[in-house]
Amino acid sequence: MAYRNGTYIAFHANGIKEPSESDMKYYTLLKAWDVRDQCDFEFVNSHEKTCAVRDSSKRATLKAALVTRLRNSKNMILIVGETTREDKDWVPFEISYAVDHCGIPIIAAYPAYEYITAPAELRRLWPDALKTRIDDRSARVIHVSFKQKPLAEALSRFHVNNQPDGGLIFFTLQTYRNWGIAK
Repeated sequence: MAYRNGTYIAFHANGIKEPSESDMKYYTLLKAWDVRDQCDFEFVNSHEKTCAVRDSSKRATLKAALVTRLRNSKNMILIVGETTREDKDWVPFEISYAVDHCGIPIIAAYPAYEYITAPAELRRLWPDALKTRIDDRSARVIHVSFKQKPLAEALSRFHVNNQPDGGLIFFTLQTYRNWGIAK
């Protein structure tokens, strides 16, 4: 049995190699928050716990690396941007494997929103793999804005041994106000 202390990060790269032109920029930002001393944000990056795999690697090699990373993870951050639902390849695989095989909760983080208090209204952004698992109640998901405080709180609270109570869980507007995010 793997030691599950990592956080797996999934995002749609749009097949673009330049990080600033896809949701990869949010993954890069997460890593930057993690290394800043004055920041109350930290996580164990599951992608850094195994050998690096290049985009040119064979599909089977890449899939095996992703499975290993997911098995070593206690939760997943799914960055949900405007194009995430268009990914028909790796993001759906990562969601399905995380939920169906690893039983880890998903922290759905939305960069375009200041706060999330009605996650069902964001359904149009979800990949089918997430919709299906929320609908059949197999996914445990907390929906948050892509900001340090909500992400840090979700990471500290929700993991394989303490899951959200359903697929449409969110922090209250008052909580976002307490963080100084909402008015």
